[in-house]
Amino acid sequence: MLIEPIDTGLFTLPDDPRGFGLVAGRCAECHDLHFPATPDCPYCGAESCLEEVVGREGHLHLGTVVTAPPPGYHGEVPYGFGLVDLPEGIRVISIIAETDPGRLRPGLPLKIDLRLVAAQPDDEGPVATWQYVPQDHTP
Repeated sequence: MLIEPIDTGLFTLPDDPRGFGLVAGRCAECHDLHFPATPDCPYCGAESCLEEVVGREGHLHLGTVVTAPPPGYHGEVPYGFGLVDLPEGIRVISIIAETDPGRLRPGLPLKIDLRLVAAQPDDEGPVATWQYVPQDHTP
């Protein structure tokens, strides 16, 4: 099956030679990291950012469970949602593959995973995005 990303440039697919992860930008001037990657640095304004794959693992900073679909969302509910602290020093918003609010505790070790979500009604099939899965999760 062909995996179609929800948007280009946000994450790499598992078969990417750089590995599976989020695509962040690293400024060549101030060296700060930002997500998603952009050619210009949002911190110092330099026009010299390079892409770097990050976020293969992380820790939950704060999480919740979404039980009602937001407007325009055609995927399954419930789903976890939260802020993930990456070891590279940035925090990202992500779907969390955990629907038990009692397990969504700060510091929960996470690993990145692929998630297929329902496409818009006019699209042909599901699209891929990323999610974070508790490291002790067994499918």
